[in-house]
Amino acid sequence: MSAVVMNWIVALPELVLAVCGMAILLLGVAQKRENPLLASMLSIGALVLAGVLVVSGSRGQGYEGQLISDAFSTFLAVLILVGAALAIMLSLEYNQLQRIYRFEFPVLIVFAAVGMMVMVKATNLMSLYLGLELQSLAIYVLAAFARDDLRSAEAGLKYFVLGCLASGLLLYGISLVYGFSGSMDFARLSRAFATPASVSAGLVVGVVFVLAGLAFKVSVVPFHMWTPDVYEGAPTPVTTFIATAPKVAAMGLLLRTMIVPFGHLLAQWQQLVVLVSIASMVLGALGAIGQVNIKRLMAYSAIGHMGYALIGLAAGTEAGVRGVLIYLLVYMVMSAGAFAVILAMRRRGMAVEAIADLAGLSSTDPALALLMTIFMFSLAGIPPLSGFFGKFYVFLAAVQAGQWTLAIIGVLTSVVGAYYYIRIVKVMYFDEPAARFDVRHPAISIAGGATALFTVLFLAIAGPFISAADLAAKALFG
Repeated sequence: MSAVVMNWIVALPELVLAVCGMAILLLGVAQKRENPLLASMLSIGALVLAGVLVVSGSRGQGYEGQLISDAFSTFLAVLILVGAALAIMLSLEYNQLQRIYRFEFPVLIVFAAVGMMVMVKATNLMSLYLGLELQSLAIYVLAAFARDDLRSAEAGLKYFVLGCLASGLLLYGISLVYGFSGSMDFARLSRAFATPASVSAGLVVGVVFVLAGLAFKVSVVPFHMWTPDVYEGAPTPVTTFIATAPKVAAMGLLLRTMIVPFGHLLAQWQQLVVLVSIASMVLGALGAIGQVNIKRLMAYSAIGHMGYALIGLAAGTEAGVRGVLIYLLVYMVMSAGAFAVILAMRRRGMAVEAIADLAGLSSTDPALALLMTIFMFSLAGIPPLSGFFGKFYVFLAAVQAGQWTLAIIGVLTSVVGAYYYIRIVKVMYFDEPAARFDVRHPAISIAGGATALFTVLFLAIAGPFISAADLAAKALFG
């Protein structure tokens, strides 16, 4: 197969999705009367089409080593597309009621998805950066999409300023790596670092800066400061999106970057990842305890869960990567489900976000209370729900790699973190009932029900997902 044909095959899902996004954008501009529902449906259709192309596409490298299509990128790309489609689905009612129902919203999610798919396929530091920035620019706009809301504007500005700082750190790290190695290609870097003893100190510093820049996108300590404010201030469908697909893409990018080109330098960066993981788990467990806003609580929860996911990376093994991929799958689903319930928290047309607003929900809306209970127990890691198995696989990988301290701290912080998840269940079932929520949109019920079924039945259907994660991990280690 010629190089030109392979280029087209490798990038076909991204090209199709980008063309669809531009077509929907032009259609929206050309319409005499704006029709956001049509744009949303077409965007979901484009994401489904891209998913079919991802699953059915051929495997190989393109653009002279800039991009790769393999089992690893396929696994993550499917998660990204599902997360993006869920975010558009859950935005329909909210955007209309908040008067931000515009056709540009789903188009921005589509372009962010293109960037994320490039991220997980990137095998060069330059293509990595281009994908990362395409995703980031779209999300900066989405975070500030509610232009008349001061909190949304503040969230977008904070995310933009701190995101620029992270991009600067990443670019500085890339420049150091290129300066000391003479290449930005992952395969060449891997060969150059085959003998760690000959690696210069400047190159190790470059790797640390690259890790710091990527850690911001994953929102782990000490690059977490934007997360609570952006989660709280951004429109809730945007928060749903930020909490799902971008987390998957950023963690996938971090895995490929640290394992493929810098895998031989494991001894140099492993302890740094261990420290970041521990700090994130501890902060996530303790920071959420005093929160009264449920979106801020979910922000600290996300910091903690990304800390758990980093346990698999710290192990530096194939089993560790498999554990991270399973963790990303279950976390994305249960997080999307929890935000579906949060989007249903609405009284007299106004969104409410306080944990106290869930008081007595079991009496006023038993079905919604049951959904939230499932997601809270799963986030806490209580068996037999999917969240338990996500943690089980990363803890098992840590133990097998001899990282006992990391596994023990992970278990202890899980116990501490269970407090604030169970507190929400207590508020719903034992506090005096508050006023009933408004009738929710069917899309919220469908998304919440589907994610809850996946969370509850994961033990019975886990086989194909674990096999896919295993193949993806093997592809990464080549």
